[in-house]
Parts: sequence; structure tokens; C-alpha cells
Amino acid sequence: MFTDTNPYFSVPHPFTAYLSLWPSSEPLPSEMALRSMQSLGIQLLSEVKTLEANCLLQLRHLDNDAKVVVDFLKLQSRKVDLVLQHVLEKETQEGEKCIGNQFGGSGLRLLTPTALDIGSNYKITLFIHDELVAILCFGKVTASTAQKTLSTESSANSGDTQSPEFNTQAELQSPATQWQTDFEFSQILEADVEQLVKASLNVQQKQLKLRKLARDERQ
Repeated sequence: MFTDTNPYFSVPHPFTAYLSLWPSSEPLPSEMALRSMQSLGIQLLSEVKTLEANCLLQLRHLDNDAKVVVDFLKLQSRKVDLVLQHVLEKETQEGEKCIGNQFGGSGLRLLTPTALDIGSNYKITLFIHDELVAILCFGKVTASTAQKTLSTESSANSGDTQSPEFNTQAELQSPATQWQTDFEFSQILEADVEQLVKASLNVQQKQLKLRKLARDERQ
């Protein structure tokens, strides 16, 4: 995933993902089949974000007097996104929950409890809380290396083991060996690639602003 040959860059950022091993004897689903596999919450969020993007794109051609209207519509769309996010939080998720630490338009990086076989495909449901992104896709393992890290508190202790927790700031415990596993997307909707590219750009801009503020404070 993280090579110079990839068409999209990636950014370090925490998120939540659910992994399910896809049988090697079965072909990957087509784009139509992938759409049919999406949960209701993901379908609604995807459709709303597409409509929002198209609407805001048209409003950019208006004069400066329309800025107040645009800002108001952005606020309303944010409210809708938050409601849909709440719907997603109530949905039962399939697969093993993992914490991600890097993503982009070409793939993502997760911390997995064990090494995963190179070349194997997984069904992945990922949630990027800060950017209100929820995507169902398939990824192929390209690397899986052991590293020492701080294990996170099991979500079983909270009494909810399957609902997606967009906030990945779990309580830290003792050091443990985890596996840093890279995936490249083997099947993903083009609209979802655009979501990830946009989200990675937004995250990068926020990180650059924070670095600038830190430099200014040191001066």
C-alpha cells in the first residue's frame, strides 16, 4: 500500500475497522453485489454525502452574497450526517474489530492481533469518525509485521462488542505484540475512493495547521 507506485497518498489517523476473511474459493463481489452488501446506514450516509457534494459544488458558482446560505447548508448537512452516524452506531457489525492508524485512497493500515496471510482478501467495514466516513470494501493483505504496542481495552468490558465505536481513544493497558497489517483495496466503489481521498486531504490540512500553530508557539 505505502509505496511510490500507489496513485494516492495516505495519512496517519486513527479509525475503526471490522475484518472478515473472504474465502479464497469465492470470487470478489462485483460493484453491484458490493452495493447490495452495504448496510442500510452505510447506504444512507453514502447517498446523503453524494447529494451534499453535488449541491455544494453548484453553490460555488454563486456570488459572495450566497456565502451565508452555503454555510447554513453545510451546518444542516453536518446535522444530517451526525444523525446517520448515530444510526450506524446502533447497527450490529460483522467481523473482528481492529484499530486503524493510516488510510488513503489506495488502502489502509490496521493493527491486528495476529499475522494475516499475504495475498488473502478481507471484507472490511471502516469508520473514520472525525470525517464522518463509513465504507464497506474489500482489501488484500500486502504486509503484516510484528511490533510492540500498547494494547487497548476490550470493548467487551463496555458491554457492547459489535456496535462500531467511532471514537477509537480506548483506555491504554500493558505493552503487547500486535501486527501492523497493510491492505490494498481489491474491491471498492469509486465514490468511496473519492470519500477517502477527500478525508485524507482534510486530515492532512488539519495536521499542517496544528504543526504551524506549534511552530508559532515556540517562536
